Amino acid sequence: MRILFIGDIVGKPGREAVHLLLPGLVKKYKIDLSIANAENAAGGSGVTPEIAEELFGYGLNMLTSGDHIWKRKEVLEILDSEMRLLRPANYPKGSPGRGYGIVETKKGKKVGVINLEGRVFMSTLDCPFKRAKEAAKELKEKTPVILVDMHAEATSEKIALGWFLDGMVSAVLGTHTHVQTADEKILPRGSAYITDLGMTGPYDSVIGRKVEQILARFVTQMPVRFEMASENVQLHGVVLDIDEKTGKAVSIERIQEKVK
Repeated sequence: MRILFIGDIVGKPGREAVHLLLPGLVKKYKIDLSIANAENAAGGSGVTPEIAEELFGYGLNMLTSGDHIWKRKEVLEILDSEMRLLRPANYPKGSPGRGYGIVETKKGKKVGVINLEGRVFMSTLDCPFKRAKEAAKELKEKTPVILVDMHAEATSEKIALGWFLDGMVSAVLGTHTHVQTADEKILPRGSAYITDLGMTGPYDSVIGRKVEQILARFVTQMPVRFEMASENVQLHGVVLDIDEKTGKAVSIERIQEKVK
């Protein structure tokens, strides 16, 4: 089974990249399932029901998120009903939406997806390690193929989760920092791992925002309105090859595609 997992979609440029590049990637890599982190898809922060539907229309099968899932209040209208949109599983019980679920390929093969948020330099949430283990155990009853989106700031926390879940899930994939790392690997017990998938959006920027505005904020320390950049739009992520019988990863390949 081949799965494409796309890094944080940032604003309209990121959505356009998915629109233009996803069909070619699906054909080139013979993709069975396409997933992306969409927590920055609406103007660089949050996601709306309309934008989620737009991304599904481009061919994405499931969307994960992170700390910015709550930025657009409109999303609350669909978090409980839209099974294809996840929020981090380690938010307290009673929070809108769900943190993990099942998505099926066109051939009817089931894939479990778990969304988590880190705690280092981020919010004080439930333990992502314990929550991931609980969710993986539940999903294992339905499918051996399970993917984890670890939306976290600290590389150490992501790496630790990779080792913790090795053999329990098919892949642990980091998001949030918008910078693709070059440490993709298959861990000893068969789980694929990468610290960050990267960003899908404008790369002539500071993680998606206009360079001059970010520089002004760093240099002056004064409040500055951050706007979306628009140049050098790229799609970053990974292609996973997974044994659908055992759930073990066969390979993980980084991809970087540029909108021409």
